[in-house]
Amino acid sequence: MEESDLEGLRQILDKREALQLSEFAVRSGAGVRRRKEKRLEADYRQNFAVDVDRILHSLAYTRYIDKTQVFYLIENDHITHRMLHVQLVSKVARTIGRFLGLNEDLIEAIAIGHDIGHPPFGHDGESCLSELCGQAGIGEFHHNVQSVHFLEHVERKGQGWNLCLQTLDGILCHDGEVHDQRIAPRRGKTFADHEREMAQKKSGEPVSLLPMTVEGCVVRFADTVSYIGRDIEDAIRLDLIERNELPTESVKYLGETNGNIVYNLVTDIIHHSLDSDCIAFSPAVSAALKELKAFNYHRIYKNPVIKKNLSTIKRLYQLLFERFVDDIRHQRRNSPVYANFIDGMAEAYLSAHQPEEIARDFISGMTDQYFLRQAPEGLSPEAPLA
Repeated sequence: MEESDLEGLRQILDKREALQLSEFAVRSGAGVRRRKEKRLEADYRQNFAVDVDRILHSLAYTRYIDKTQVFYLIENDHITHRMLHVQLVSKVARTIGRFLGLNEDLIEAIAIGHDIGHPPFGHDGESCLSELCGQAGIGEFHHNVQSVHFLEHVERKGQGWNLCLQTLDGILCHDGEVHDQRIAPRRGKTFADHEREMAQKKSGEPVSLLPMTVEGCVVRFADTVSYIGRDIEDAIRLDLIERNELPTESVKYLGETNGNIVYNLVTDIIHHSLDSDCIAFSPAVSAALKELKAFNYHRIYKNPVIKKNLSTIKRLYQLLFERFVDDIRHQRRNSPVYANFIDGMAEAYLSAHQPEEIARDFISGMTDQYFLRQAPEGLSPEAPLA
């Protein structure tokens, strides 16, 4: 097939988008990259479809398979891992996007890339690493910032994937822990705006991050929809809570099983976001969800049973961080940070990052089990639950 024929295939898809997508959706032709790539000009894939493929084929995406979500060091194969979580976010968000007439490729790219930067042991690991980064003077650690950093500056041995601004922005602004009844996109951002938001988030100063696209807003809501009921099912499976303990008002509007919770939240979003430039819950459903989030926070996420090994995890983070920083400074070529990270890395990456930043990138990219294999003998924690 000739190059012109392949380009013609993309034009057919572009015309289809023009006919089928909502006036509020982002057209694939609007995708903006930092660098032009001549070969993409003749590619039959549209911009955001290219982003999906690049994220799917990234090494960081592969490592989702052994990164835990909420419950870590659990000997139970039915507990949610991060790979499943991002797939659920993608599915929920694309379902919403389909009914709202949005760009499903952009939605999928944001969804599957949004947790790439999560370190081992979920949000507890994130807190440990953030404290170390702050002490080292390289800014706070936030997994959404790190996700963008990985995709732009670490993947492909420091060359990055050259993803579209809209994709990177959606990943940076995906925070599903922030509770909003309604959000509207902050349109018209540039790469300069994106860099400024990244720096503000790392600095720790208050910053309100809103996606530049409706698609990004959908993924942000879908993140919450995907984890809230799933975490409840996992907690019930681990005997941390009982179903009859769920808040009455939340059950009234959302149901008491993950399936009902997801269905009712998605249905409510669709009904209250149709033909609109924003994504919204109804006031009643939003209030029920907020109450359920508070329940999960106190009864699940802060449950002392699953925090049993937190002090050990924190100590291991400090030991590994200090060890790898020292190995880099003294150029110990037999260190894992060289063999499994630095060797072959682009000079542009190495010259732009100090030892503490390289150690941060190496550790945050680890799976839970790889992290534990780096631990000194006798310090590996035991599973608190089965």
